[in-house]
Amino acid sequence: MAITLTKGSKQTAAPQPSGRRARTTRRPNWLGGTVGWIWLAIVVVPVYWIVITSFKSQGNYYAENPLVPPAEPTLANYLLVIESDFPQYFLNSVIATLGAVVPAVLFSFMAGYAIVRGGGGRFLRWTNSLFLMGLAIPLQATVIPIYLIIIRLHLYDTLLALILPSIAFAIPLSVLVLSNFIRDVPKELFDSMRMDGASEHTTLWRLAFPLTRPAVVTVTIYNALSIWNGFLLPLILTQSPDKRTLPLALWTFQGQYSINVPAVLASVVLTTLPILILYVVGRRQLLSGLTAGFSK
Repeated sequence: MAITLTKGSKQTAAPQPSGRRARTTRRPNWLGGTVGWIWLAIVVVPVYWIVITSFKSQGNYYAENPLVPPAEPTLANYLLVIESDFPQYFLNSVIATLGAVVPAVLFSFMAGYAIVRGGGGRFLRWTNSLFLMGLAIPLQATVIPIYLIIIRLHLYDTLLALILPSIAFAIPLSVLVLSNFIRDVPKELFDSMRMDGASEHTTLWRLAFPLTRPAVVTVTIYNALSIWNGFLLPLILTQSPDKRTLPLALWTFQGQYSINVPAVLASVVLTTLPILILYVVGRRQLLSGLTAGFSK
């Protein structure tokens, strides 16, 4: 098709056929895929080794390939763990974890609500700064002061000696996460609740709490995992065998000259199951809580 030009007219480019489309080729990310498979192996192989070793006898553990499943699996290790006061240690861990997580999360939620909705007063700003300062203090740096305080309060060798410091160390991060999550709740919702005559207590539990449930689940699981796996505080603040928690009870299977490795790993599997179940139950809200609350 010819294009005629007249004087003073402008030449325009001929349109491309509509049927042609630019083809985009996506190259496979070999480096990312390789790193992903390597990371998967790093995570899966130790878990696989722990599980299969827990079903081996102590004699077969040293005679067989450590990565080969047992030819004759046995539940003797799990029976040995259960018969070695495992229910008592499990109960102690449950009491210490629930006794610390529930008060810490409730207090942190109310503190975060007050910091966000309190109007920015000087007292609340100083309180928020105090909570943030707690993030900079590691547990290892406070072992001696905590030990002296527990001795003065006559709480040594009790579960309460584990609960009180755990609450103190769980509050700073919980306040940070929950306050940022509450700050993302639209202000109009709080104003509408106030116009309807709702009190601060009603707004706190009927509006803020349901909307911040993913953040509450996130800090609950995180703090429960930290306290459940805690080893330093039970080691320093308890002495009696009936006050041991599960991480400290792993020493039960350590002898003077040898260690019953399959029994230790069986206790590790039993110790991990409650946290694994908690994660499976709150997985969806945990992921949404980890990806929200810091958008501003």
